[in-house]
Amino acid sequence: MSDLSKIIEHMEVVGADGVHLGTVDKVEGGRIKLIRADSGSHDDHHHYVSGGLVAAVEGNRVRLSANADAAALLEEEKSGEPLADLRP
Repeated sequence: MSDLSKIIEHMEVVGADGVHLGTVDKVEGGRIKLIRADSGSHDDHHHYVSGGLVAAVEGNRVRLSANADAAALLEEEKSGEPLADLRP
């Protein structure tokens, strides 16, 4: 895990494959809070990415240790509940 204190608002979050996953709203409780516009079908609220997935902070990008498609499956609700558990 990289130093989360280096992550600031509006940084791009990308998977290990370089594919865009989201945009940082802020770091909250050891997790990255993504802006609502990057929350897919749940654009009425924020999704979160565990700080444990952060591999590096490089320039204006947060690079994750998982590919974007896999990281999307690991996104969480505010409560910490995984989105994958809520999908039909």
